[in-house]
Order: sequence, then structure tokens, then C-alpha cells
Amino acid sequence: MKLIFLGPPGAGKGTLAARAVDILGIPHISTGAIFRSAIAAQSPLGLKVKAVIDAGKLVDDETTIELVKERLSRGDLPRGYILDGFPRTIAQAEALETFSAVDRVVNFDLPDSAVLERLGGRRVCRNCGINYHIVFNKPREEKICDACGGEVYARDDDREEAVAKRLEVYRSQTAPLIGFYREKGLLVDVDAQPEANTVVENFKKALGL
Repeated sequence: MKLIFLGPPGAGKGTLAARAVDILGIPHISTGAIFRSAIAAQSPLGLKVKAVIDAGKLVDDETTIELVKERLSRGDLPRGYILDGFPRTIAQAEALETFSAVDRVVNFDLPDSAVLERLGGRRVCRNCGINYHIVFNKPREEKICDACGGEVYARDDDREEAVAKRLEVYRSQTAPLIGFYREKGLLVDVDAQPEANTVVENFKKALGL
């Protein structure tokens, strides 16, 4: 099964993708992982991506499309994949159609108010990267990681003004994909507001699993 995961920042797509990997037995492919792999391989495209990222810019559509195309062309995806973070624009979605046909597009729906609550309260261990939340999942000791004792802090991109900007970008660039795929009969909506186990069950029902 070839899937695309859509949803605003904070919808929990990464967490849900990890669960879906176990359920479906297919790889989770994120654009971030593709970028890191290309950079590590020091391929021509990887060096181009590194230069763009080092300059603090967004990787352009053409480069992103070429990297995803190369990744999907490898022989390790006989049963399908979960694409997370691609496509982000209509242009990317139209390009994807030329080299891979997806079976379903899962839209994890979360209102802006819930996004702000989730991300505004998110805290991360500076050492091991474990996520916490000031309301839903506090560390036992304030600002200290339960697992490694590292400092738990608020990332700059989780501050309210940064989250609002990320939402603005999502609504203007990526949200139009919801209508694009709905018109093609590929979209299924999953409410991302409940706790993770409930969302996973709703995901399975939406796909008829």
C-alpha cells in the first residue's frame, strides 16, 4: 500500500507513521530522512541540498522531487511506503503522479487551536531528543529528562509566534493538497485530536484494516 500522510504541524504524523509501519509492514519515508541520507552520501543532489539548508533556505521543488524520485526507485519498497512531508505543494503532487501512483492519502485533521496547544507546550530533551509536554506529559522533575537527566527546553520553532508562522505556511502551501486529493477520490480524513491509540484505531478503520 502506497500512502501519503497529510496534516498540520503537531498532528502527530511521525508518531502515527511509526505505528503504521508496524501495522502495515511498509517503510516510513520522510523528506527530512531523504535529505539527511543524500547529504551523508555526498551525492551531487546531496551537496546541493546541504548548501541550501546551510544558507537557511527551503529546498526547492525540483530538487526535492528528484530526491524523492530517486528514493522511490530503489528496490526496497515492494509492499509500498508511507510518504511524510512530501508532497508539500500541488506542483510536487503533480510530479509524484508521473513516477508513483499512491493508493490513499490520509489527512490527519487538527484545528489550529489544538496545534497551538500541542506545540506551544512541547518540550524536548536537549541531550536525547525525547519529547515532553507541559500539560500532557511532564518530566518527573521540572526541566530534567526522565531518561537521561538532560535539560528539557522549548525549541525556538515551538514558540507561539513560530508555530503561528508554520501554520500560515501549511495553510497556504500544503492544505490545498486536501482538495486536490479529495477530488481524485484518494483522501481519507482521520481526526487527530484524540489520544494516539484512538487515532491509530480510527486510521485502521479509515483504511478498512
